[in-house]
Amino acid sequence: MEKEDGIRAFLSTPIEYLKGVGPQRADTLKTESGIFFFEDLLRLFPFRYIDRTRFYKVNELKGDLPYVQVKGQITTLKAVPLKRGQKLTARFEDETGSVELVWFQGVRWIKDKLQINTPYVLFGKPVLYQRQLNIPHPDLETVADFNASPLKGLQAVYPSTEKLKRRGLDSRGLSKLIRQLLEQIPGKLPETLPDKIIRHFNFPELHAAYQQIHFPQNPDTLEAARNRLKFEELFFIQLRLLKAKTQRHHDVPGIVFSKVGQHFHAFYDQYLPFELTGAQKKVIREIRQDMGSGKQMNRLLQGDVGSGKTMVALLTMLIALDNGYQAALMAPTEILAIQHYESISRYLEPLGIRTALLTGSTKASERKSLHESLASGELHILVGTHALLEDPVSFKKLGFVVIDEQHRFGVAQRARLWKKSVRPPHILVMTATPIPRTLAMTLYGDLDTSVIDELPPGRKPIKTIHQFDSARLAVFGFMKKEIAKGRQIYVVYPLIQESEKMDYKDLQDGFESIEKAFPAPEYHVSIVHGKMKPADKDFEMKRFQEGKTQIMVATTVIEVGVDVPNASVMVIESAERFGLSQLHQLRGRVGRGADQSYCVLMTGDKLSDDGRTRIKTMTTTNDGFRIAQVDLELRGPGDISGTRQSGILDLKIADLTKDYDILSHARKLAARLLQQDPKLQDVSLQGTRNELLRLEKLHPNWSMIS
Repeated sequence: MEKEDGIRAFLSTPIEYLKGVGPQRADTLKTESGIFFFEDLLRLFPFRYIDRTRFYKVNELKGDLPYVQVKGQITTLKAVPLKRGQKLTARFEDETGSVELVWFQGVRWIKDKLQINTPYVLFGKPVLYQRQLNIPHPDLETVADFNASPLKGLQAVYPSTEKLKRRGLDSRGLSKLIRQLLEQIPGKLPETLPDKIIRHFNFPELHAAYQQIHFPQNPDTLEAARNRLKFEELFFIQLRLLKAKTQRHHDVPGIVFSKVGQHFHAFYDQYLPFELTGAQKKVIREIRQDMGSGKQMNRLLQGDVGSGKTMVALLTMLIALDNGYQAALMAPTEILAIQHYESISRYLEPLGIRTALLTGSTKASERKSLHESLASGELHILVGTHALLEDPVSFKKLGFVVIDEQHRFGVAQRARLWKKSVRPPHILVMTATPIPRTLAMTLYGDLDTSVIDELPPGRKPIKTIHQFDSARLAVFGFMKKEIAKGRQIYVVYPLIQESEKMDYKDLQDGFESIEKAFPAPEYHVSIVHGKMKPADKDFEMKRFQEGKTQIMVATTVIEVGVDVPNASVMVIESAERFGLSQLHQLRGRVGRGADQSYCVLMTGDKLSDDGRTRIKTMTTTNDGFRIAQVDLELRGPGDISGTRQSGILDLKIADLTKDYDILSHARKLAARLLQQDPKLQDVSLQGTRNELLRLEKLHPNWSMIS
């Protein structure tokens, strides 16, 4: 035990105390790679490996080869003046021919270091430049040094940056530090996984896994190490999530909503605007079961745009009211909050249920009376934005909270909402962004999940068409035909913060060209963008909703917040500049009525590989989950669903696009372990318990709301 404590203390040593690091290199490692302690360096995993067992001959080199290794010698070395500075060129020969080497940086230092007619091992990437083959900035070491080096075989390549390289911390420099660190660990790394799991999968020991991931003997030992460390990472994520869920169910008693009463029945029987789908009914049953269980509900509700999540939220809020509690709905933007408020208050007005809206724009005089009626219990449902989190907002008896598009809220923010109630309210988290299975299991693994996988009856699938800019006149002709049928059209332009001026110009130019193609008085065109005053924006949106304008030219402000059943065409300009999930959200703005709807993706002639994949995906499927999976594969988990803020998806080695099977096993075994021993008290689980405590210190659980 003392030995294990010594190893843990060693690994928590600040990185500046590793030989060869020092204060300056330590600062660079911290800022560039997030390496603060010895254990962080140990967990800096290679992103690829180079096979240093293969040697090429010079006459085998081609410009399309990856990195190559060649034995030969430098026969000439020359510094060439440039407009700024100089470059260094060298002729590298073997018995089959010669190739030019070139350096543009560190010329003086490299020139002094290299020796003519000395046997070298060259490692670099051949490049064709002006029909001549050369190798820029190769690695060179003498054959004697290469033969003495332990870095033969499969060589790890580590992520580096220019700042790290300037400190001598390129891939090779990092590798040397890691080798030194592994040699200094005072004993074997203590095991973290339960013995049963290690035996079941025939995993290598943890210490061996780290040795082999950094310095693999062969492809088999590398694969075994990689599988062990991927499983380890995903297992502890699942263990944390499931432990939080188990703990919540045991330690946090939920408010019991024992009845479904007058409010619910009156609305359902008399005012329900449409027949619920089977999927909506199933989800309401799941929520009712949670609310009556005596455990606090934390449920994720997934459903595509237009699937009827808001109606599910409304009906379940009425159950809270029937049991004498208040409800709240929090949305990420003012537009979305207003849309929710308007539809909920319109539906509930006949029942005399009091609803209110609270956003950053709410006037001080309105806030005062709102706060009073909320605290007294006269106000039943509060809809709003982040403003709901402010300290003056105090409920008399908050029992149910709906969070829409919750990934846009920080974890600590959501914790503040929970504290608005003496007993934790039931939480329903809604998202219209379908979440791939691996991401849902990892990011929302402590929530129960419901899916509305059925659209309301009578809806026709939206037809998605790709057109290049050269076909714009044909697209205008199609738009005129749809308008002649009495339909309305969105034309959306991208808005990317880094280049707002250019985007704004695109929008204005587009608006002017559409006004020319669709002249008044025969046609009426609206324009909406983020720089407009809220009152002007509302005026234009209202005109479109009321059918007074046939075309709305907009930025992505209409991604959420506008529901116009008569709009049947969505034209997305520069569609290649949008992410897949955003394209899917925008497409969901049409197809709200019974008429056939269309989404037209306009792009330039030149598309990147990713751009082509996105366009092909959109034109071949309407399945939000399939689209989300492709999005995950293209962008990675950190860039979608706001996962960077969660802290939980800072994955070092596992890959959610490829490791579903490992994740699935990890979750199953973590659940089984907690079922058998919820507090991990068994003596054989001491290593697992210690690792869990270490991770909980690194990523504190701000809240039981995930």
